[in-house]
Amino acid sequence: MPTTLGWTIADWQQAYKDGAEPEALISKLLDYLDDNDNAWIARLDDPALNSAMVELSERLESVDGDLDQLPLYGIPFAIKDNIDVAGLATTAGCPAFAYQPEQDAAVVRRLKAAGAVLIGKTNLDQFATGLVGTRSPYGAVSNSFNKKVISGGSSSGSASVVARGLVPFSLGTDTAGSGRVPAGLNNLVGLKPTKGLFSIEGVVPACRSLDCVSVFGLTINDAALVADCISGFEPADAYSRKAPTALPLDAPAIRRSGPVQRLAIPDNPRFFGDQQAEAAWNTALSQWRQLDTAGIELVPLDFTPMLELAALLYEGPWVAERHAAVEEFMANHATDINTTVRSIISNAGKFSATDTFKAQYRKEELVRQIDTLLSEIDGLLVPTAPIAPTIDAVNANPVELNSQLGTYTNFVNLADLCALAVPAGFRDDGLPFGVTLISGAWKDRELQTLASQWLNAHPTPLGATDKPRPEEMATYKPAVPMVQVAVVGAHLSGMPLNTQLTERRARLLEQTTTTPNYRLFALPNTTPPKPGLQRVEQDGAEIVLEVWEMAASEFGSFVDLIPAPLGIGNVELADGRWVNGFICEGYGFTGARDVTEFGGWRAFIKSGAATQ
Repeated sequence: MPTTLGWTIADWQQAYKDGAEPEALISKLLDYLDDNDNAWIARLDDPALNSAMVELSERLESVDGDLDQLPLYGIPFAIKDNIDVAGLATTAGCPAFAYQPEQDAAVVRRLKAAGAVLIGKTNLDQFATGLVGTRSPYGAVSNSFNKKVISGGSSSGSASVVARGLVPFSLGTDTAGSGRVPAGLNNLVGLKPTKGLFSIEGVVPACRSLDCVSVFGLTINDAALVADCISGFEPADAYSRKAPTALPLDAPAIRRSGPVQRLAIPDNPRFFGDQQAEAAWNTALSQWRQLDTAGIELVPLDFTPMLELAALLYEGPWVAERHAAVEEFMANHATDINTTVRSIISNAGKFSATDTFKAQYRKEELVRQIDTLLSEIDGLLVPTAPIAPTIDAVNANPVELNSQLGTYTNFVNLADLCALAVPAGFRDDGLPFGVTLISGAWKDRELQTLASQWLNAHPTPLGATDKPRPEEMATYKPAVPMVQVAVVGAHLSGMPLNTQLTERRARLLEQTTTTPNYRLFALPNTTPPKPGLQRVEQDGAEIVLEVWEMAASEFGSFVDLIPAPLGIGNVELADGRWVNGFICEGYGFTGARDVTEFGGWRAFIKSGAATQ
């Protein structure tokens, strides 16, 4: 039987298509697991495996054997041990806190419904408090490339088991960077979603108002598939959110296409003396600038508001939210809590309700500053972890080094942003280095598209294995239903009616031309002046146009503003695509002036010929 180590989800799927049986492959996988592995807290035993296989068989039968309805059929996964699963204790990294959940967490239910098979629960910084992976009575989890170096936390075990190829994906949680820092330190993809995109029902809270379930994967393909399976509104979860029908007008957005992707980078990045991390960052920036297919422009930006917001998470009253999660347990079992974790949570007593409101006010001021900074760019590109300390160094200086690790992660959830950590090569000492893409809420899929372009151009091996990275295929999928429309006249950028697009939060995707099958006419008696586009069998030309995209919910009101004889039909673009576009009824060309020779409406207006 072939080894399953380092298999992606696609590898597992192919094995099943070739006739492999889930029980045989997963039994083989369990043989690889080491009883002395600090990454695990609990694992599937034989009776539980038998039960899981019965459940899987029943699911397959319920869909009449159609594997397309079970996208994760037979795929093994692990979850961080602050996420509930019926039949296994939830410890949150503290044995005295352990309880037996009566049902699976919402995200686990969704994964099982997709056919995935849970094989175990993983270690973490106790109560998900830390970015280091050393604060656990089950032992520190070491880096998958160097046992003396930290794995990152708090989702340490979840990152480790994926990086070493034991499972193709795992779930962690992310409040301050716990789903990103371990990814960066272990050569993984770490998907930190928009808050509320994945339900946190059945998750032990850290800071409940900020908590996210996160995904670790060997590839973006895998992380994106898992994200699709666990996304969705959960009415029982007070923090679950429905995707909006239209994106906010001022939301930063990764553009799907167009001449450039403007990504802000820190103008004065902090590496706290880690010269190898700094060198790896500079190499990564050079490679991003050369990412021709994406047309990247890197824009240095003052990160002061982000850094101040990041400091609020642990230095402000949000630490009291951590206390709220374990208040009763801490009152009765203080000595059972890790010393560093206890000292951090105990800081809650320093803040009053007045302090909390003042901090909330400052948070909103900083978020407004950040939104303003992001209004002219498409997203942020930052180092995932600016340092890679040893376990001994963290034990000697646990709070300061933890704070440094969160430099570019702590502010993200407070600012309601989404993030995607991806591999970015290796440092000179052989440790992996990672970068993180950050953008506005509900831009998760756009980040996946851009990150796929990056990894296809600069692939790394999968995790800590020697397996080559397959082509990343994640493609743009808007978070809300979208409609594209081609405009040729008064709706072009800078033209009088362009506001009818921007008021509806439309975004310019590209400037291109029609096929050479069109003629352009200046229509008579129109205010402001408008053209009519006519498709012809011969003597046509390419006409310059722009393609815009807007939420489908906004499209109807846009069409209502279009006066006769204009309307919306189908226009063929130069590359052969057909999109919605402005057309003109035949009678409208009576008395119209043929302006095809100008090649486009903007050139015609600029020539001054419109006033002649």
